[in-house]
Amino acid sequence: MQTSTVTKAFPLPRPKRWKKIWHYRALYVLLIPGFLYYAIYVYGPMYGVIIAFKDYNFLKGITASPWADPWYRHFKAFYDSPYFWQILRNTLLISLYKLVWGMPPGIILAILLNEVRHNRFKRIVQTISYLPHFLSTVIIYGLLIALLSQSDGLINQWIKGFGGTPIGFLTSTEWFRSLLVSSGIWQHVGWSAIIYLAAIAGIDPSLYEAARCDGAGRLHMMWHITLPGIRNVILLLLVLRLGHVLDAGFEQIYIFYNVHVYPVADIIDTWVYRVGLVQMDFSLATAVGLFKTIIGIILIVGANKLARRWDGSIW
Repeated sequence: MQTSTVTKAFPLPRPKRWKKIWHYRALYVLLIPGFLYYAIYVYGPMYGVIIAFKDYNFLKGITASPWADPWYRHFKAFYDSPYFWQILRNTLLISLYKLVWGMPPGIILAILLNEVRHNRFKRIVQTISYLPHFLSTVIIYGLLIALLSQSDGLINQWIKGFGGTPIGFLTSTEWFRSLLVSSGIWQHVGWSAIIYLAAIAGIDPSLYEAARCDGAGRLHMMWHITLPGIRNVILLLLVLRLGHVLDAGFEQIYIFYNVHVYPVADIIDTWVYRVGLVQMDFSLATAVGLFKTIIGIILIVGANKLARRWDGSIW
């Protein structure tokens, strides 16, 4: 204890510090690709944020392009858009649906798999459940077309066989969000369960043994031992996902949506793609991206402060 206190109060002299770094040089070399990745692809492009405050001209470049007058003009253009409240509402609703309905299935699947005592059956179920995670969104949409197409989809064939009227699931504003969220849950539930299974594996087995000695059943152990044991992991993932609440899933929605479902499917990212990138208004696209980033930072900091009450904070 005394040695560690002295070390904290008086850092190692520079020669000893370099000697220690040289001793662990192999580990530091392994860090270099990670540092380079973040320096080149994460921190380097941050310089381009100033495009949000300029009337960017592709031929003039970032530095030579004139500043916007007023400086918030592109942010105001986004706010004054007649579709602003619609796309903001769609973005928040789809994100919240994915958050509320998307997290519990992974937790439930992990707890159920943990209760399975037949290891071979457990491995088979786990493998089948996370295989869809490796399918592309295009393949998932192809499967939905095969099942839900109004003309020759399997589900509609059954409906017509029973004398019903075919339903346009993929072009219906009433069904679109449900299909979007449910297909996402099916695709990622097995993969998210892996994280919770790893957290469950870290719970002290003696807690279960003591509970059995006290006559606790499996449901009681799941509720009073397993769930509290993975509480911090659940809060951690919740905080991380709240930081991306304005990222409703561009790739999935862009592939799934069509003109019939724009009122319920058009989100910030798809609107920016059409207005900002297709029409080459890069300043507007950057301004909206900066707006999303600021909101995300506020949400993740606020969620982290709330999570501290349950010991689930990130920092």
